[in-house]
Amino acid sequence: MRRLLRLLVISGIALATLLLVVAGTGIFVVRHSFPSYDGTIELTGLDADVEVVRDGNGIPQIYADKPADLFAAQGYVAAQDRFFEMDFRRHVTGGRLSELFGPDALETDKFVRTLGWRRVAEKELGLLSPATRQYLDDYARGVNSYLDQHSGSGLSLEYAVLSLKGTDYRPEPWTAADSLAWLKAMAWDLGGNMEAEITRTKLAASLPPKTIDSLYPAYPYQRNEPILTSGSVDEEGKFTTAPVDSQAPNRAMFSKSLLKSLDSVDKVAKGLPLLLGRGDGVGSNSWVVSGEHTTTGKPLLANDPHLGATMPGIWTQVGLHCNKFSPQCPFDVSGFSFSGLPGVVIGHNSAISWGFTNLDPDVMDLYLERLSGNGALYNGKVEPLKLRTEEFKVAGRDEPERIIVRESRHGPLISDVDDDAEQAGELAAKGKSTEPYGIALKWTALTPGRTADAIFAMNKAQSWSAFRTAATLFEVPSQNLVYADKEGHIGYQAPGKVPIRRVGTGDWPVPGWDPRYEWAGFIPFQAMPTEFDPADGIIVTANQAVVPKSYRYNLTNDWDYGYRSQQILERIQAAGKLDVNAMTSIQLDTKNRNAETLVPYLLRIGINDEFDKQGQDTLKGWDFTQPADSAPAAYFNIVWRNLLALTFHDQLPEAVWPDGGSRWFEVIRNLLVQPNSWWWDDLRTPQRESRDDILREALVQGRAEITTKMAREPSNWQWGRLHKLTLTNQTLGKSGIGVVDKLFNRGPYELGGGASVVNATGWDASEGYGVTATPSMRMVVDLSDFDKSRWINLTGVSGHAFTGNYTDQTELWVKGETLPWAFSKGAVEAKREHTLTFTKPER
Repeated sequence: MRRLLRLLVISGIALATLLLVVAGTGIFVVRHSFPSYDGTIELTGLDADVEVVRDGNGIPQIYADKPADLFAAQGYVAAQDRFFEMDFRRHVTGGRLSELFGPDALETDKFVRTLGWRRVAEKELGLLSPATRQYLDDYARGVNSYLDQHSGSGLSLEYAVLSLKGTDYRPEPWTAADSLAWLKAMAWDLGGNMEAEITRTKLAASLPPKTIDSLYPAYPYQRNEPILTSGSVDEEGKFTTAPVDSQAPNRAMFSKSLLKSLDSVDKVAKGLPLLLGRGDGVGSNSWVVSGEHTTTGKPLLANDPHLGATMPGIWTQVGLHCNKFSPQCPFDVSGFSFSGLPGVVIGHNSAISWGFTNLDPDVMDLYLERLSGNGALYNGKVEPLKLRTEEFKVAGRDEPERIIVRESRHGPLISDVDDDAEQAGELAAKGKSTEPYGIALKWTALTPGRTADAIFAMNKAQSWSAFRTAATLFEVPSQNLVYADKEGHIGYQAPGKVPIRRVGTGDWPVPGWDPRYEWAGFIPFQAMPTEFDPADGIIVTANQAVVPKSYRYNLTNDWDYGYRSQQILERIQAAGKLDVNAMTSIQLDTKNRNAETLVPYLLRIGINDEFDKQGQDTLKGWDFTQPADSAPAAYFNIVWRNLLALTFHDQLPEAVWPDGGSRWFEVIRNLLVQPNSWWWDDLRTPQRESRDDILREALVQGRAEITTKMAREPSNWQWGRLHKLTLTNQTLGKSGIGVVDKLFNRGPYELGGGASVVNATGWDASEGYGVTATPSMRMVVDLSDFDKSRWINLTGVSGHAFTGNYTDQTELWVKGETLPWAFSKGAVEAKREHTLTFTKPER
């Protein structure tokens, strides 16, 4: 994205923007899009008035008589606050960024259009229940009512900046498919191990399988508990706690001749998460405890999804309330949603609460296809590929660009995104040429499903049975769902379409011409992991292993390694009776369990130089926590980054250098007891290094680096001075033009926490110490009294730069504070600061 707007410099946008800001008209342009939170507005299609009550943070609570009016108002309010974000998201999911940003966006557009997110979303519309389809259409009606009344800079400051380069653009009306397509983007962001498959395969070109396996250790069940400590599938196909023998499938074969195509796919695919707001360290924490662990005798539920840090934040807060709760108007729900999507994704209604973390099952497989012209070999015969033409409008060009997308029985040929492969694909489609191999992506999210139905069913559910019924519809992305209700029950459910493989475990690309590698359907919902009112009254999900080895089916081999989940569990077990504040305190835990393992080894290293030893001495007596002002945390993380570089950079390609997350915690933990492992040897030196040689060098280099970056005296070292967060607008905030970036971005903020700790402010050790992902929101729900619940967003509800609600929650978030979460009508009234009334248009 940094390259997307370089042409704007040529057109003089930097100067023009500066003039806009400082000139007399600048204030008007900046404020032109600020929405009105008070007054009366006519909204087409209403049956009765709708009231929107906002508090000082601008969080809307919407009250209506009918669902149609409720969701129309939600659409209008979403457009008020964040229409540019909504418009950008639909350009991403439709493969249409080049319409706004020109040819530099084409590569990404071609990849998305090859995947066909928008095409799948349009097909899903016909599968949804009539009610869900109506909710989506009502929401679109509200959005479009706002578009009818606003345009250009009146919609958002971003449109004013884009117009300075002569972009003549007016957004088209919002549709139901625009809302659904964003679910595909989140499924991509949260589902599958395609990158790991590609990485393993590229490593296989130079490393033997056992060496590669050492970089992907088995989950440490003996140290870090899975979500469910027992469980398998019985003879009737239902999930049970009785053990069943399990045997892992054999690894599939792959070909080294595909490395070039894999590089091309990897390069383009890695660019997509940046557009979606994903960063290194993506994960989530969620847990629920029963009343026996709380001061009120009722459950408490906590959730903080870890996603890329964007400006505005990925979530928006909203309350949706029927004036009279009934089967005809069954919504009384509040929580977090995505702009552009009706309903509430995570939150609570009047009876239950729920939270999500990523289950991250392996729902993607790469198939190597033996191509012959416009066909692919399968079971000894050449099957014709499906062909379609995709056309791209490109800003700054008069003529559109076209590509031919090819699909095998397994999915789209994503290898065609590479320029060389794309040209070969076009020739093959015309029968003039052929290439020996292609790479097809088989992914559950490319089959139309009913996840949107699940969202509304959860919003309405009043019991565990109704919640589980809703979960049967939640197909992608597969999530860990935690549950609590006012009756005192707690539960866990894993939903989603997870494939059953006849051969292999999904870790490596497989031969598409061999029928043995076809999926044998999906794990039945009744066999998916579930738990209700566990005896110990605790359920913790933090992306760790879901089930023990006794579980019959293979969900994935790419769990988080459980350092966060185990810390949460131990904090709960040691806490005694919990209240909302205690739950929040656990969310803010910064203990680095990797440091707890590694520091004793570091302290045993003999260092004679007093200057270098001064750095090592900061680790003595450290409690392994990482607040922003911590000197030992600053030094340790620099040593950790140097340790990874010294150990692996000489033996691994730069594209797969360690990011320093939980997998690398486990890799190093295993290597520490192998002091003469090949990995410790630095191949760039003539001598053979051992573990202690590398640990010593990491300490010495770390001391030099922290002195250069910060100060000579350890008393002046602070982790937050290295570990900074800049909230970055996903479009214009990445222009590379200082004045434009400053209009939309905010920060930097000095943070504590770190990678794979509970307060998960992720960073990428292959790049630097800057924050790449954060707890995108935090919530704690009190089932004894919903009005005692707390919540906080990473930014504010508004996407309009310079409004009071643009980053009004950020400073609180940085400090670890939260806001009261008003739910009942009385509590909402007590916080009322703005009132907007929607009325029927006069005839």
